[in-house]
Amino acid sequence: MTSVNELYQTMHEKLKDVVPDVELKYKAEIAYEINRLKVEKNAVILGHNYMEPALFHSIPDITGDSLALSREAAKTEKDIIVFCGVQFMAETAKILNPNKKVLIPSDKAGCSLAESISAADVRLLRERFPGVPIVAYVNTYADVKAEVDICCTSGNAVAVVNSLDSDSIIFLPDQYLAHNIANETGKKIIFPEVVNNTLQVPDGDFQMIGWTGKCEVHEKFTVSDIDTVRAQFPEVVIVTHPECSPEVVAASDFSGSTTAMINYVEQSNAPHYLVLTECSMGDNIAAANPDKDLLRLCMVRCPHMNTITMEDTLAALRNEQYEVEVPEDIRIRAARSVERMIAIG
Repeated sequence: MTSVNELYQTMHEKLKDVVPDVELKYKAEIAYEINRLKVEKNAVILGHNYMEPALFHSIPDITGDSLALSREAAKTEKDIIVFCGVQFMAETAKILNPNKKVLIPSDKAGCSLAESISAADVRLLRERFPGVPIVAYVNTYADVKAEVDICCTSGNAVAVVNSLDSDSIIFLPDQYLAHNIANETGKKIIFPEVVNNTLQVPDGDFQMIGWTGKCEVHEKFTVSDIDTVRAQFPEVVIVTHPECSPEVVAASDFSGSTTAMINYVEQSNAPHYLVLTECSMGDNIAAANPDKDLLRLCMVRCPHMNTITMEDTLAALRNEQYEVEVPEDIRIRAARSVERMIAIG
């Protein structure tokens, strides 16, 4: 097993320009103990791309976006899964692994998108639009997943939409992602409003029905941000997440899932890059690509992802605390939607 000093040296080499050295020395000791406990308890650690750099580059066995981690969660043979991500991600791991113990390091790791819609809202949409297939972004809780036909991630959303043999679809809950998918697939989208527990539907033709949830991180990026950076760095390449507004996506050079954004930066050779997404992911891309000039516009750290710390990850594994449970009747129905998502890829 790698020693504390060896682990520190590896972290220092990759993160010396991103994380203060004194913090790296302290975090290396915690990472060493986490890695020791992983072996002792036959555990696997999944780390989402939004984890803070010292954690992301030291303890996860697998890193990636929600789709990649869902796939890996579905096939792990470990007894314990520690999910360094938010609640809906850990729930997805439990949905796919009912006989495994799934732990989340923080019981405060929620999500503004997941909170924006309930299972009752989905039933209301189903009643108002009978027979219309419902796609739920994976950024939803298990009870919502149980009410829909299929899930998707930002990485396979277009493929999921195109796979459905229907004149119209319901896509929820992210308003901006839905609008960007509608633009990409040439569909007209509407956004009903719930008034007194009744859906108010705009007049006119449509092929997509959306919802008005938003990511509290990505909604903060603006076209003005892009214009300001382009004025200073005319050759900059702007890379955005499709949870940003359609206007921001249109003003960028590339938009894609977190994995697609990482791959784009790795495989292209622009003089400068600006990555408009969660701050820690920008730090992780910078650490992995020291030869690239990544401009920093870190306006916002996800407050929910920020609750996942190295210290709490150690406590979760040591004490096997914050175990994620999904009622079996909900899990069975949600599993169908998630497995359909994974099958499409």
